[in-house]
Amino acid sequence: MKIEHIAIWVENLDVMRDFYIEYFNAKCNDLYHNSRKEFKSYFLTFDSGARIELMHKPQLQKLSNPHDAILGYAHFAMSLGSAELVDELTETLQDDGYIIVGEPRTTGDGYYESVIEDPEGNRIELTV
Repeated sequence: MKIEHIAIWVENLDVMRDFYIEYFNAKCNDLYHNSRKEFKSYFLTFDSGARIELMHKPQLQKLSNPHDAILGYAHFAMSLGSAELVDELTETLQDDGYIIVGEPRTTGDGYYESVIEDPEGNRIELTV
C-alpha cells in the first residue's frame, strides 16, 4: 500500500505550481477546471512517483494562523537524498526569500532535516 497523493487547498494555483516545479522538479498536468463547482486543480508528479494535488475554490478562505491547529495536517517531507542537498536547497530557498522554520540539523530521532514554508505557508521538511 502507498499514499497515492496529498491534496492542498491553495489561494494561488500558479504561484504554488511554479514553486514545486522550480525547487522540486515536479512535472505538472494541464489545469483541470470544473466551472460548475468553481474548482480548479493541478496534479504535480515527482521523480519518485509521489504526487501532490493543488486545489482552488474562490469561496474558500485561509485560516488566520493554520499552525495554531491542534489536529490535522502538520507538514510533509521531501527526501532529497543527502545532507548536502538538504543544506543546498535550504540555502537556495532562504536566498530566494522563503521562510526557513527550522535550520538544517540532526533531530533527536536521527533525521537530518530542515523545515521550510512554501509560498502559502505550508510546512515542508527537507530530509535525506
